[in-house]
Amino acid sequence: MPLDARAIGAACGGRLQEADQLCGRELDRFRSALSTGAPITVSCTQQAPLFAEIADEFAAADRISFANIRETAGWSRDARDAGPKMAALLAAAAEPMPAISTVSFVSQGVALVYGCDEVAIEAARRLAPHLDITVLLTKPADVAPPRTTEFPVLKGTIAAAKGHLGAFELRIDDYALPSPSSRGALVFGPPRDGATSACDLVVDLSGGLPLFPAHEVRSGYLRADPRDPASVERAVMEASHLVGEFDKPRFIDFKAALCAHSRSRITGCTRCLDICPTGAIAPAGDHVAIDPFVCAGCGGCAASCPTGAASYALPRVDALVRRLRTLIQAYRAAGGRDPVVLFHDGDHGEPLIDALARFGDGLPANVLPVRVNEVTQIGPETLAALFAYGAAGARLLVRNRPKHDLAATLRVVDLANTVLAALGYGTAPVSIVATDDPDELRSLLDTAPLGRPSEKPASFLLAGEKRGVLELAFRELHRAAPEPVDVVPLAAGAPFGGLSFEVENCTLCLSCVGACPTAALSDNPERPMLAFDETLCVQCGLCAATCPEDVIALKPQLDFAAWGAGKRVVKEEEPFHCTVCAKPFGTRSAIERVIQKLSGSHWMFAGPEGEARIRVLTMCEDCRVEAAVNANLDPHEHDTRRPRTTDDYLAARTGPGTA
Repeated sequence: MPLDARAIGAACGGRLQEADQLCGRELDRFRSALSTGAPITVSCTQQAPLFAEIADEFAAADRISFANIRETAGWSRDARDAGPKMAALLAAAAEPMPAISTVSFVSQGVALVYGCDEVAIEAARRLAPHLDITVLLTKPADVAPPRTTEFPVLKGTIAAAKGHLGAFELRIDDYALPSPSSRGALVFGPPRDGATSACDLVVDLSGGLPLFPAHEVRSGYLRADPRDPASVERAVMEASHLVGEFDKPRFIDFKAALCAHSRSRITGCTRCLDICPTGAIAPAGDHVAIDPFVCAGCGGCAASCPTGAASYALPRVDALVRRLRTLIQAYRAAGGRDPVVLFHDGDHGEPLIDALARFGDGLPANVLPVRVNEVTQIGPETLAALFAYGAAGARLLVRNRPKHDLAATLRVVDLANTVLAALGYGTAPVSIVATDDPDELRSLLDTAPLGRPSEKPASFLLAGEKRGVLELAFRELHRAAPEPVDVVPLAAGAPFGGLSFEVENCTLCLSCVGACPTAALSDNPERPMLAFDETLCVQCGLCAATCPEDVIALKPQLDFAAWGAGKRVVKEEEPFHCTVCAKPFGTRSAIERVIQKLSGSHWMFAGPEGEARIRVLTMCEDCRVEAAVNANLDPHEHDTRRPRTTDDYLAARTGPGTA
């Protein structure tokens, strides 16, 4: 492949070394580079295991990174123009990424094989040397009894299931034990419902509906079509190895204090609950809870979360955005134009790109592939930062039949395109590419519309929590916009927006302030006042649902002028001062309205005693109690009937004077 060493060296700081057989006769050059103690990027992934093994000898595993510039750039019909792309890929690969935390599964090998005929029994027989097996047959027909009882064979239907590898809990109906005197076919005893079972893994060969949503990604649950021997064989082979301790990444960092799910038993934001494909998210009071053992890492919750309570950790969003910044800046420094970022995963996207390079035309010279754990993890902050840095387009590569539900991703793409179009970046510069065909991938990339890259790209560095990253990315997107506007209307469900207030009907009860989870609404401890900061509003709706006067409505939008203005006063009134001690309490309008409604129209506030009670209403809580006690104001003065006792009832029954 052609190599534009000058362009690559210029973008990578002039530290480029070329080799023909670095993994063979020139391997000593690699060892020499390791001995310097400097970070190294190797532009070969085919021999990455060899280079990593040698790096371990030098205790340099944390100083080496790899970039594939062959399949992604050099093997292409546009290879002679791919120098800027190679420079960008090498520079981005050197960007450090934070370590990933993990969760551990422990399996003792207790397995349930769930089926309906001899297929399940044969699979259990093959697994018995490796696992502690129980067979459960649902609605079995004539099943020949085994000659020897190597493992229990029971009857029952799984009515409910929960859990994961190492911790499954099953509820079984129609549960029955076999008769040991069964002759030609297994005969089962009287059934009962509500039996329970605990096991480490489940091999489902029943051919019925899956026991779990998104069952393909449920750890420890293996499902195969009993009519497909190859599928059964794969399930048996995989199950036989599921004994021991296993680690998987903790995909989501969750901060319950930031969650806007609920306040005071009023439901607000449900974005993550609505889209989680595995059921890993459940309400837990004012916030939600995410089960890291069930979470499959699609990232839809993190992409949708407006507050940053849920953020993706593989990698953190600020680390991903820093890599994108390096990628775009190196590409432009090497002379590249109209950069388009292609987000893809490792299971589907990487083999597709490799096949296109080896057997087709390869990727276009301006398409920069970026591997992520799941394409569905991409959120609006990532896309906003990408275009602020100068990108001309973004493509999200997914399967024709996606592994994860794309509902959240479609909303992210729609939000991004709405904002980008309003700011002059072009029409639909972000798109989803759904294909399993390498040649179709090239065709779709060639025909997808390019956006209008910024002429004054940003260079900001992102760090910190997700909501701060989100806000800064959109501020910079607006600053770098070809045609900036102050207000961009958005669809319902957007993570930004304002509030509409019927100010004249607001009583300043401030219940909305107590309900707001992000402090977008605030009060003033010195005087009756309601203030609103639009940059903090996440459109959760808790304020509108809590307001007793129903005077608040959501207004999804991006108002950059309001963002620059900061906190604004929505309504402010003069406080009412206690007529005794002059302490401010309540609002003047509220106290006067109460007095007006009660004076002369309520029996407790009529006559001379009523005037005294009216005066009590003009006092603060302390003076009010003191005045009521000193004046002997009996709230039940006009209804002072003596309560009836047991003696009264007995007297009425026996008559007066009866002993």
